[in-house]
Amino acid sequence: MSDAGSDQSEGRVGLGRRFWRSVFRGPLYPRDDRERKWVVVNNLILHFRPVQLPARSLKYTHTFGLGGMSLVLFLLLAATGVLLMFVYEPSPERAYESIRALENEVFFGKLVRNIHHWSANFLIAVVFLHLLRVYFTGGYHAPRQFNWLIGLTLLLCVLVSNFTGYLLPWDQLSYWAITICTGMIGYVPLIGEWLQGVIRGGPEIGSATLINFYTFHTTVVPVLLIVLMAWHFWRVRKAHGVVVPRAPGEELEEKPESVLALPNLLMREFAVALILVAFVMAFSVFVNAPLDAAANPGMSPNPAKAPWYFVGFQELLFHFHGSFAVVVIPLLVAAALVLLPYLRYDHQGEGVWFVSLRGRQLGVAAALIALVVTPLWIVLDEYWIDYAAWLSGLPPVLREGALPFAVLLALIVGLYIAIRRRFSASRVEAVQAMFVLLGVAFAILTITGVWFRGAGMALAWPWNL
Repeated sequence: MSDAGSDQSEGRVGLGRRFWRSVFRGPLYPRDDRERKWVVVNNLILHFRPVQLPARSLKYTHTFGLGGMSLVLFLLLAATGVLLMFVYEPSPERAYESIRALENEVFFGKLVRNIHHWSANFLIAVVFLHLLRVYFTGGYHAPRQFNWLIGLTLLLCVLVSNFTGYLLPWDQLSYWAITICTGMIGYVPLIGEWLQGVIRGGPEIGSATLINFYTFHTTVVPVLLIVLMAWHFWRVRKAHGVVVPRAPGEELEEKPESVLALPNLLMREFAVALILVAFVMAFSVFVNAPLDAAANPGMSPNPAKAPWYFVGFQELLFHFHGSFAVVVIPLLVAAALVLLPYLRYDHQGEGVWFVSLRGRQLGVAAALIALVVTPLWIVLDEYWIDYAAWLSGLPPVLREGALPFAVLLALIVGLYIAIRRRFSASRVEAVQAMFVLLGVAFAILTITGVWFRGAGMALAWPWNL
């Protein structure tokens, strides 16, 4: 009995040692390839990564480490957000003063807020660039279609997280930016005013709005992000990692050369994480998060702008009726992004940047068209086009919404057809060209709204603002 008990005790000790080594020591001290595989399979965190992956997929210029950077920025946000919660008071009377106290009275308080603020802004950019990388390398085709949808949902959650956090300082900048954004919701047909009241917690932005935003920002959205990120990583593993990079015209190998994720992938991710954290820290030391005067509901700044990641939609309001700028166009773009992986393509070009050499050429041409046409359209619409005078007999929703949108849609469809016929482009190449065209056009709208709109939201040079 004593020998049997001793054997069982030793077995339990051995299992315990193996468990703790897999958690703490496994990633750093595996003895051989077999043990490395065991560590990856049995460690909860490393299990989200494939045990083996194609050696070519480790090339930094294939993924740029954008997915890992997103996770690192989220962890920075979580860590600094918890620290901020010890000082912040979510009430209109105390919110602004608590931020001032954090910056002026709490040791390293300003640095913590700076890291939180800039990590949130960098996260939007990194997640968006990650989406572009996945699209332009064909990482949304089978078997990764559903993971593309999870990625879109993650991007939406990141935007909601930044949007709800934007109001919390309760200064002029944040108060009026949220006022503008929630005001846009009023253009939603039938339920606009009701939806606006739900988000604001009443007819005006006040204490209920701040509590709603604080609750979503600190509880609901972080939980959604954690669940969706874990699901996203797991789906990447089920698809055997990211797409394998290849040159245009190169055939995909059935069994490409593989290497173990530990240490090859882990060490690269660790190096990227260290560089990113160092960059965010240095940037936060030298560049402070903005903080305007305390919110004053009776005095709007001139100009009053939405947060930079929504300024593109605010710019659309100057060129389309509100129902089209806020509802029709965003919904059509969202539907197109959702349907992208499920369209029937004649070939996929998986792993090839911009599908093919012709795809790259068409993408460059589409970008140049957007760079020329979009600013020209903005200037003409600002100084020459006058729908109200030209089409005074039509209702505003027709003359400023349906009619210009129909013209724009006809031009896009016509360009798509011309690309297919004139250049004998495949469907995936033509769709990619339209993706580039609309993406660059929206980027120009955002840049215009951020840097070229002055007092009264009139066009102005940046140095005259």
